[in-house]
Amino acid sequence: MTERGQRKSLVGVVVSDARDKTVTVEVSSSVRHPRYGKVVGRTSKFHAHDETNDARSGDTVRIVETRPLSKTKRWRVLEVVERAR
Repeated sequence: MTERGQRKSLVGVVVSDARDKTVTVEVSSSVRHPRYGKVVGRTSKFHAHDETNDARSGDTVRIVETRPLSKTKRWRVLEVVERAR
């Protein structure tokens, strides 16, 4: 039996929790520009499955790759890292 590969894991902030069992997570990263070398900030938004509706807007969460759950959902919430104040 072969071992499954490691799934990608990202940490981001919940920007929307309006839908049932789905949150929108914004992940920020810093990328060095290929030609000019300047560090540029990038943000990406992911739709993640939140089975328990636990995450709230402003919370920092860890999301992991999973099989496609809908047209846009390819991630699921693994844990709430930090609650919003």
